[in-house]
Amino acid sequence: MAAGETQLYAKVFNKLKCRSTPSLLDPLLGMGFPAHTALKALAATGRKTAEEASNWLHCHRNDPSLDDPIPQEYALFLCPTGPLLDKLQDFWRESRRQCAKNRAHEVFPHITLCDFFTCEDQKVECLYEALKRAGDRTLGAFPSAVPLVLHSSISYLGFFVDDSPADVIREFAVMFATEASILADCSVKPCTKQLHLTLAHKFYPHHQRTLEQLARAINPGHRCQWTAALYSRDMRFVHYQTLRVLFQYKPQNVDELTLSPGDYIFVDPTQQEEASEGWVIGISQRTGCRGFLPENYTERASECDTWVRHRTYTFSVAPDMSSRKDGEASSRRNGEPNPPSSSRSLSSLQSLQATIVRRSILVVRHGERVDQIFGKSWLQQCTTPDGKYYRPDLNFPRSLPKRSRGIKDFENDPPLSSCGIFQSRMAEFKLEKKVKIRVEPGIFEWTKWEAGKTTPTLMTLEEMKEADFNVSLDYRPAFPLASLLPAEGYDDYVHRCAVSMEQIVSTCPQDGIILVVGHGSALDTCTRPLLGLPPRDCADFAQLVRKIPSLGMCFCEENKEEGKWELVNPPVKTLTHGSNSAFNWRNWIQGN
Repeated sequence: MAAGETQLYAKVFNKLKCRSTPSLLDPLLGMGFPAHTALKALAATGRKTAEEASNWLHCHRNDPSLDDPIPQEYALFLCPTGPLLDKLQDFWRESRRQCAKNRAHEVFPHITLCDFFTCEDQKVECLYEALKRAGDRTLGAFPSAVPLVLHSSISYLGFFVDDSPADVIREFAVMFATEASILADCSVKPCTKQLHLTLAHKFYPHHQRTLEQLARAINPGHRCQWTAALYSRDMRFVHYQTLRVLFQYKPQNVDELTLSPGDYIFVDPTQQEEASEGWVIGISQRTGCRGFLPENYTERASECDTWVRHRTYTFSVAPDMSSRKDGEASSRRNGEPNPPSSSRSLSSLQSLQATIVRRSILVVRHGERVDQIFGKSWLQQCTTPDGKYYRPDLNFPRSLPKRSRGIKDFENDPPLSSCGIFQSRMAEFKLEKKVKIRVEPGIFEWTKWEAGKTTPTLMTLEEMKEADFNVSLDYRPAFPLASLLPAEGYDDYVHRCAVSMEQIVSTCPQDGIILVVGHGSALDTCTRPLLGLPPRDCADFAQLVRKIPSLGMCFCEENKEEGKWELVNPPVKTLTHGSNSAFNWRNWIQGN
């Protein structure tokens, strides 16, 4: 670059710096915030208002990384709006409903123009100027319509941008990268290869046909207003899982996080050794603090949910963009339609049997167990010196059934707590005396997760009968208890569950509901074979199971016309409740 041109850009930078930065920075400095943290707050909130940045700083006052010089990562996307976006969002929802989530669902519909790159907080305003300069130079040449051609392969489905319009868009990306390099001193890599708008990525091969059918319903010629949008993300959490908080949670201990609905939590799946069952260690996006949190207070969020939208540049205005009815927008929240009210919630499965023509399977996780509340030492807490059971807390069951070796047999086979029994009765199945229990060890928990190196010790059929359980003595299980191998491999585990479900389905009547009660893992391993889905990745499976609460359930219906099973709304309402920590009045008196 010539020396004169370099000096010109230097003047432009200084002019830009003096003109725009103080307008947002000065109020924050006037509040007493240091310049480097004020700039970090502005970058983290998209440099919208000083008030938003001030609120961010207030929330992050205990953030241990507040003073760290860690810049945001930025990327430039070309995003559709208008009728085309509506159709793409319809595809996003329907493809997820019919074919489960794939990698494309992690991000909104877009064409990538520049990969993620870093920019120092004090130079973010220069990125905005770079976007405007590149946009102004391209505006006259930008195509009035961007041609989109559907492309499909065994693991990818999307629209390709072809011909000369693609060249114009790529040239715009190159211009932005050049301007950003000069003005903001950033190393930006523009997309110079095939431009594409991904519809589905890394999906199961047997879903390809369904996804193609859904994609053909999208008319790429729909009116569209194309907007170049600059987004940023926290580079520290790129490979973390993102959770969205569903319920309020007030910490019971100093090492726990405060949760508010709508918060986002970053979780590193490889750093969860310290977390007990049902809990995870995460970092709050809202506060930057790290701590424990109950995982069933959250749901899995998409990768882009925590990204920050900065400046945009609109290339074309499509006609009739304001013709959409307000009612359409009001019926949606975060791009998702409001779920229809369910009419399936009935008082018992027995009354539902008469209304369901299709054969159905309800898979339910057991109620709360005593070891989940009182820890691994629960047995020592309720055993007298002479080996008898007593009830030290109201959440221990009133009594325990007789076992051949006494209370010791319950050590690796914990009973339900009193709350667990109450939870189960709340579900209102009322089947204790009407349906015989068929014990199927084949759907038992993955034995690698069980303590000890021997076969699990469960109540025998005779012990269950003596305890007044309505158990079938005639049922022949697919996998006898003695056939379960300690610390079995994951493939062996999912195989025995699939075989067990095949036998259960084949031996039960051709109509009505089959109730399967097991561990949380059963909701996955006992339904995926029915749905024709391959086993999950082992790591994903472990993370999923941790989130399943007591009485979590999945409901599958058999569609005989199409020869397949489908997941539908369960016939029983969910049961959600908060924690209730132990209380010792002696400690309370002494503490006061």
